[in-house]
Amino acid sequence: MTPSAPSPSNLKTPFFARPGLWLILATLFGAVLVTIKWPHPRALEIAFGLGGACVLCLMMAAWAFGRSSRTNKADTGALERAMNDSADGILISDPGGVFIYSNPAFHRLLSFAAGSDARRRVSSLEAVVEALDDDNADQVSRLLTLIRDGAAGHAEFSVRRGPDGIEWRRMTAIPVLSEIADASGSLWRIEDITPQRELDAIRRLEEDRMSDMLDLLPVGFFSADREGVLQYVNQTLARWLGLPPDRLLGTPFADYVDEIGGEGDLNLRDSDGRTFAVTLEQSQKDAEDGDVAYTRSIVLRDLVWSEIIAPSAEDDITPDLLEEASQQQNIGSTGWLFDDAPVGIVLLDHDGVVTDCNRAFQALVGFHHDSVCGRPFVDQLAREDRSDIGTSFSKIVMGIARGAQLEVRLPAARERELTVALYVSRITDSDGDVTGLVLHLIDVTEQRNLEVQFTQSQKMQAVGQLAGGVAHDFNNLLTAMIGFSDLLLARHGPDDPSFSDIQQIKQNANRATNLVRQLLAFSRKQTLTLARLDVTESLNDLSNLLGRLIGEKVELRLEPGRDLLPIQADRGQFDQVIINLTVNARDAMPGGGLITLKTTNIELGEPVQRGHDLMPAARYVLIEVSDTGEGIPKENLDRIFEPFFSTKDVGAGTGLGLSTVYGIIHQSGGFIFVDSAPGEGTTFSIYLPKYVDEDDVADGEIAQESSVSEDNSASPADPDLTGNGVVLLVEDEDAVRAFATRALRNKGYTVLEADNGEGALDVINGADQKIDLIVSDVVMPGMDGNTLVSLVRQELPDVKVILMSGYAEDVFRNEIGRDDSLHFLGKPFTLKDLAGKVKDVLEG
Repeated sequence: MTPSAPSPSNLKTPFFARPGLWLILATLFGAVLVTIKWPHPRALEIAFGLGGACVLCLMMAAWAFGRSSRTNKADTGALERAMNDSADGILISDPGGVFIYSNPAFHRLLSFAAGSDARRRVSSLEAVVEALDDDNADQVSRLLTLIRDGAAGHAEFSVRRGPDGIEWRRMTAIPVLSEIADASGSLWRIEDITPQRELDAIRRLEEDRMSDMLDLLPVGFFSADREGVLQYVNQTLARWLGLPPDRLLGTPFADYVDEIGGEGDLNLRDSDGRTFAVTLEQSQKDAEDGDVAYTRSIVLRDLVWSEIIAPSAEDDITPDLLEEASQQQNIGSTGWLFDDAPVGIVLLDHDGVVTDCNRAFQALVGFHHDSVCGRPFVDQLAREDRSDIGTSFSKIVMGIARGAQLEVRLPAARERELTVALYVSRITDSDGDVTGLVLHLIDVTEQRNLEVQFTQSQKMQAVGQLAGGVAHDFNNLLTAMIGFSDLLLARHGPDDPSFSDIQQIKQNANRATNLVRQLLAFSRKQTLTLARLDVTESLNDLSNLLGRLIGEKVELRLEPGRDLLPIQADRGQFDQVIINLTVNARDAMPGGGLITLKTTNIELGEPVQRGHDLMPAARYVLIEVSDTGEGIPKENLDRIFEPFFSTKDVGAGTGLGLSTVYGIIHQSGGFIFVDSAPGEGTTFSIYLPKYVDEDDVADGEIAQESSVSEDNSASPADPDLTGNGVVLLVEDEDAVRAFATRALRNKGYTVLEADNGEGALDVINGADQKIDLIVSDVVMPGMDGNTLVSLVRQELPDVKVILMSGYAEDVFRNEIGRDDSLHFLGKPFTLKDLAGKVKDVLEG
């Protein structure tokens, strides 16, 4: 290590420049001075001498202190310049987490946590945690906990840069003990480790690739020590010997040799006692002492000439016999390339019918050899891919193309759906005529699913957030429209000319709430009441309604499964799902057709990847809604569940039907998939989880506490909604706050207003009256409703609270916690809803 250049503070300080030395001397002189006994013949002379020496020492101490201060200041300036120029982020914080010093690199490397404005600087380490996703946030949170406990540590996390870029950071923290007080601050260092991570990923990819190539070579490979004991065996050789690789390691290779020939030819014996001929090619690594360190051996199977046809002594070996023996030898020596190949291989005749397939293909799809052979290969593909594959096969058979490379979806056993890379080549006879096709299939399901799942999840999350945000804002507007309509209706009776106009305004606002609920359904922010549901009974109850909806030209057929499991779902939303899918099927068959509703039980013993979703192992009820209509083009399948996407004519639909279905199914814990091709109809497959336990469902059950009332007429049976008490109303939307304030005052309540959380705290602190109830919006700029409730509860632990939001209650339940004194009122609400809720809470 090269020593750094010494700074002035690192050089040895001269003894006369040490302030402590002069202070000690001044103290000694002072002590002697006070011990002089008076009177004394030379007392005055001694006193002047000692006093002068004491003053001189104090002056020298002051000079030494000044010299030391200038040196330290120079060192400090150099250190600060070095820290400011460092490429790594550096932060020094006090025990409370307040930033004492941070260099520019610290804010640059953590700029993702400072918001969209590039000029802003990250203000706290908690902001870094909030800006990360769950997994990365946990890493940084654990580091913050360690440093608070006085322990050092580090964390590595990823941050997103742009739509496709990912960067990595390493955060290291060291506690620093204060020499003045019993408290500690901390020293933080932030490094950009993106290049290192990228190199590590490339290195791992290369290592995995080399390991895969060696382990799955279509030839055997092993390594043994100087004693012939196996140290490594690849999977191909282990499969030939009939034992797993770990059972072979540590055993002598000689244990598996049956007979030794010449020049590397020998017979090996597998675990069942069967023998097979191999050729061994070997090299060795020498140790420093000249002995063998280890060997490297390749095993080639079935390449040894054997007596395939054993003529008797009196038989003549004719040219025909030699040709037959040669053909059989070629078949025996190359058959393993087909049977033991690590990729799926399928042979087709010129009509596209499967004539043979190897073991790798059977393992891939999970079907027996006999169930695959004898069937057209295209019939075993997903419907949307059959047309493209059939066209490619025809071109190759007719000689238009020599081969093709395609990517297709392949249904497999256990409800799986694979994505495979398909390589098509032709088989020709001795005259060059095409007699069939050979297909090589490589499973790329996991790779494609990871790519598509990431893109799809980002897209659906963004669209869902947009839909949920739009729905929330619309609910605020609808609350004001419906509320002020109620206020007008209270003053204009049925005999008033304006009554019908006001009714029209309110009825259309109520209709708009249905569109908002569909948006909330897609974004999975609506309220569901999950309960036990009998699918067969529910479909039977719906059959009459569905018959009227689809008309006489379309036939509806129910095919219920036997002993169907109960499911866990919301009855009203389940009906909406079936109705939406049935109506869509009807619209796809303008000339009439058949709609089939089929149900069956499905049990998955292990997680199954299907499309973009990973279905966990569980018991499901499968509901299939099939039609014989026009089908869906392949380019539309990936967008079919997006809100506002529709293939219908302008004005013929909102484009929210299937997005609503998608949101309801996923919020219910289920999955939905679509299988279709132009001209072959469409099948929607819905997997809903089995009903588990009544107590479990009750815990997750969330009752719908608000709905838009359709009954606007006053009647003697209407309950008395008047009351008294002091209500604090916190709402950032002026129109909603104005309506709610007037409505509650009209019912007899004293209403205090605030337009945000901070203003509510000011109102509480300045109020002379006891506040009986707080009615607050949840989503507000600045302090939100959840934070407001937490702060208010510290001073007013018994105050009752109603939270309002355009989102559903279950969106906020985890943040609020289950508390009997907290109540929820969903937007939009009517005057009657608001007044009734306030009265119920105050009297409860």
